[in-house]
Parts: sequence; C-alpha cells; structure tokens
Amino acid sequence: MLSKRTIIGLIVGSAIIAIGGYSLILHIGTITVNENYVVAVGDSAHYKIPAPANTQQTITITGDAFDLKLTSPSDGLQIPNTSYKKELTLDWIHFEDGETEILIQNTGNAELTITGVLVRTSDPIWFTYDLMVITSGVVIIGFSMGFTLRKPKGF
Repeated sequence: MLSKRTIIGLIVGSAIIAIGGYSLILHIGTITVNENYVVAVGDSAHYKIPAPANTQQTITITGDAFDLKLTSPSDGLQIPNTSYKKELTLDWIHFEDGETEILIQNTGNAELTITGVLVRTSDPIWFTYDLMVITSGVVIIGFSMGFTLRKPKGF
C-alpha cells in the first residue's frame, strides 16, 4: 500500500514530467514570433533572427523618420544604412540557414512602431532547460517512493 506522501509525490512528479515533455515538444523546430514593439524618440532596436532556410520573414516599421540597416544570410535581403519616412514593409526569405541582423534607429519626433511575423529557430538552451525540468520530476518521484519503504527491525 502506498502512503499519502508517495501518492502526492507521484502526482506532482508526473505533472512536472508532463509539463517538461510538452515544453520539449514545443521547442522542437521553428518558433513563430509575433513582434509588436515601440521605440522611443532617439532610441534604437537591434534584432538578431536565427532562422532555417526557406523561412518567410515580414516586418513593418511605422513612424515619423528612421534609419534601417538589414543584413540577411547568403543572397537574401541586404539593405545598407538607409533613412526612411512614414512606413516601410519588408518581406524576405532566408535562402540559407543563418542569422538576419536588423538595426533600427528612431530619428523622428514621434515613437516608432515595429510589427511583424518572424520565424526563428529554437534556442538550444531551452532543450537543456526542458530536460532539467523532466529530471526534477523523476527525482521527486524517486524521493516520494522512498516513503513507501518499510524500515527493517532495529532502525
């Protein structure tokens, strides 16, 4: 017969393992990020977007005036440091695995709004984090199973 502590430990440990497993499945492959960011007057925004080949990227920048520099891997979209006014919409595709760098500087007299849909690869640190969560669930189950052991005579 299992004790109350063992049953509670089994339930909590199983829940933690399930959460870690679900998170691990979510972090496999690409991640779609819906960006909605505001840049104050005089500030800048810097993006580094690691993405696999053949992923579609879209970003819209709206504001009074701004400078933009964009570098995409291989023969993708390349924009040297250029000034823009009002609105700019960029659509590009990563032709190779790599990292796109975007530097946006607000040079106008009003806030700058950045919206877009960015597809990126998952960061490998999340894989490690998810495995640590699963391991902690296994440890909790292991400790809780210790409560069901009966002590031999003399202890």
